[in-house]
Amino acid sequence: MSTPEFDLLIKNVRVVRPHGNVVFDADIAVAGERIAAVGSNAEIRKWIGPQTRTIDARGGSVLPGFIDAHVHFASGGFHLSNVQLRDAATPEEFARRIGEFAQSRPKGEWIQGGTWDHESWGGDPLPHRKWIDAATPQHPVLVSRYDGHMALANSLALKLAGITRETPTPAGGEIVKDADGEPTGLLKDAAMDLVSRVIPPPSEEQLTRAVKAALAEAARFGVTGVHDMGTSAAELRVYQKLAARGELTTRILAVTPIEQWEAPARTGIMAGFGNDWLRTGALKGFADGSLGSTTALFFEPYNDAPHTSGLPAAMMFPEGNMLKMALGADAAGLQLCIHAIGDKAIRGILEVYDAVRKQNGERPRRWRIEHAQHIHPDDFASFARLGVIASMQPYHAIDDGRWAEKRIGHERGTGTYAFRTLIDRGARLAFGSDWTVAPLNPLTGIYAAVTRRTLDDKNPGGWYPEQKITLAEAIQAYTMGSAYAEGSEAVKGSLTPGKLADIVVLDGDLFRSPPEKLDAVGVVATIVGGVEVYGRKN
Repeated sequence: MSTPEFDLLIKNVRVVRPHGNVVFDADIAVAGERIAAVGSNAEIRKWIGPQTRTIDARGGSVLPGFIDAHVHFASGGFHLSNVQLRDAATPEEFARRIGEFAQSRPKGEWIQGGTWDHESWGGDPLPHRKWIDAATPQHPVLVSRYDGHMALANSLALKLAGITRETPTPAGGEIVKDADGEPTGLLKDAAMDLVSRVIPPPSEEQLTRAVKAALAEAARFGVTGVHDMGTSAAELRVYQKLAARGELTTRILAVTPIEQWEAPARTGIMAGFGNDWLRTGALKGFADGSLGSTTALFFEPYNDAPHTSGLPAAMMFPEGNMLKMALGADAAGLQLCIHAIGDKAIRGILEVYDAVRKQNGERPRRWRIEHAQHIHPDDFASFARLGVIASMQPYHAIDDGRWAEKRIGHERGTGTYAFRTLIDRGARLAFGSDWTVAPLNPLTGIYAAVTRRTLDDKNPGGWYPEQKITLAEAIQAYTMGSAYAEGSEAVKGSLTPGKLADIVVLDGDLFRSPPEKLDAVGVVATIVGGVEVYGRKN
């Protein structure tokens, strides 16, 4: 035949269809940007032609492209070139890295990023501006804890922001002060905005470079779609320009801030607006902070910080503000994706959704709670009853599991990262990474969900092992679950003829790998819309 029926053939495949735990040997054929056939090798190979491109999977698993349901995409791209503090194991190492990085940057340039974790040195002491002031006299610094809910500013940054001992603590945040009432440089949640608002915004050229770096990183890990949380207007503009030039290699759901809900509502934008490459119409809100920063909102005080039960997010003030925004946004047909981590915050958002349902009426929706980390036993049933998707990041379980029980104790921990209970109660899961809070690699997240082996190797059988899920369920949450969470399950999320050819080829068979070796499996090729956007060089 002069023209091949298929443009791409992926042969010698171990196809994974997570629903029902189905794994079988086959070939996959792609025509244009769609999957044309999945089936027997002999039948499919009849229809290849001289121009058909071929990828030999050599018996490795082939999955639907991973869809990361919760990332901070542009900031992830910036993170790749910022100071790296995540594995700084001592206060001295923390300070040394910032000082060395400052020497490499022009005077006056802000130092950001970091993603530090004070639990790496046992949780005490917390970072202090005095650690870095001497090394950064001409570089304002704002480096964030890896969860994004606490940051350290140096004295120059505090000065530029006008923060002094007299500065009042903003609602939904905390300016940490020492025994003498002086700011230590630590800022929690809404207090971080006091500094971040004086940081010059990146230029469009800088933002474009960051997004392109993020696209390359996504392709390397088999991520063919992302839900970008808190997309700014500038970021959306860059996504649009890249899409118009055909330069997007990852499909993007741009989730914009809920405080700005009236802008899309006025223009008639609703959930799902856009095309297969770039969509919007979803909104991100915050109910509380994070466990690591002791700002996740609980019914009871923290065990290791009994003076606090956490902090409601700034947008929860004044009382009823979140409900007011949710009612208006929902009435306009926009999707709601609300961050809630502590049990009291999760209960509060479930109650908001229930109130919206009662006031705005019944209709199909894709409501989400982002993170849903620490659920009160009485609230699991509400996820299924209200159709609320638990948008979760399984890596957090094996990371936070090193120290979470000192914060909230063992009993409260039974509802922590409760993947098994949510599935058994009929709730839908959508998995993501929360990059840069956690690694972007979906296989690391899948490993975490299946094994629950904490990073310190102290729980080889799994931390709260009763909450483990199967490999098939974890893959489902990272593919079809995330597709459902954005309303795109009809066009992606499974290896089904007619769906978009978003495919990841792995170098091993996941279902024949020991669970503890799942994160050692690598990506051979990433295909988006029939185009190979990443291919590992042998």
